[in-house]
Amino acid sequence: MTWVVTGGAGYIGAHVARCLLESGRDVVVVDDLSSGVESFVPDKARLVRGSITDPATLDAALGSGGAGDTGVQGVVHLAGFKYAGVSVERPLHTYEQNVTGTQVLLGRMVAHGVTRLVFSSSAATYGSPDVDLVTEATPTRPESPYGESKLIGEWLIRDVARAATLNHTSLRYFNVVGSGYPDVHDVSPHNLFPLVLKALTSGGTPQVRGVDYPTPDGSCVRDYVHVQDIALAHVAAAEALERGRSLEPVYNLGSGQGLSVLEIMAAVRRVTGIPFDPVITERRPGDPARIVASGELAARDLDWVNRHDVDEMVRSAWAAWRHALGEA
Repeated sequence: MTWVVTGGAGYIGAHVARCLLESGRDVVVVDDLSSGVESFVPDKARLVRGSITDPATLDAALGSGGAGDTGVQGVVHLAGFKYAGVSVERPLHTYEQNVTGTQVLLGRMVAHGVTRLVFSSSAATYGSPDVDLVTEATPTRPESPYGESKLIGEWLIRDVARAATLNHTSLRYFNVVGSGYPDVHDVSPHNLFPLVLKALTSGGTPQVRGVDYPTPDGSCVRDYVHVQDIALAHVAAAEALERGRSLEPVYNLGSGQGLSVLEIMAAVRRVTGIPFDPVITERRPGDPARIVASGELAARDLDWVNRHDVDEMVRSAWAAWRHALGEA
């Protein structure tokens, strides 16, 4: 059984590709390596280098003939431009990568008779929800082109499923951290964990953007989930679709419990043994005080659970970061 993983050279995508291989499936990775890392792609996976906006690239992964010509069981679609803040400055690029790319992918899937899709969506579809616990019923109000593009991707998938045979689900997840493999680390220049670890290993001091929020310690509260648990949920969704099970159109992969930025800083101090006092700066515009999601539906249908506590998240991220620096 073969699954195509778009964006499989990225931080999350590489974890998904490896977990699919470990489950006994074959994997084809599609990635243009614009933000992915070729060495993240496992040796046993076949890499097709190119953009999902290019039909020929997708044909090379899915098969070159007509419907029913391929042994591909399904697609896990993670490829896209994921930087919400930057998407405000580059809306056309964001829509091209995330909307046009998804449109082209769906068209080639239909052409090749590939009928299963697990879509990597985002908590950014909710914007800044005014509820203590986000559920799948929480209204979607995206506040960036990135969040809008992910929601449009869900709509495209829904509409194609009405017109053609397509069994699908979309996974919305929140702050993905940690590492399941020492040679795969978060390469984002915008995420909290790599920013903190980079500061510590380059002689700088981590920053906290605002401590005057209406939260217990004044810093923002977010839902942090371990990347390996996210990857296993993708595998569970793929297996469910293989078995013909009916899944919900959308699942949140949330822990139900939030951690503040200052609590993350304390965990970093404990795990690394590096003493520091973070620099407190002004709030970042648009940051909500708290975003935490329920994962009850995913727990019911996908055996979803956040299996790692905060120290384990930091410890695995620290080990992968040090490996990337050649220190471990």
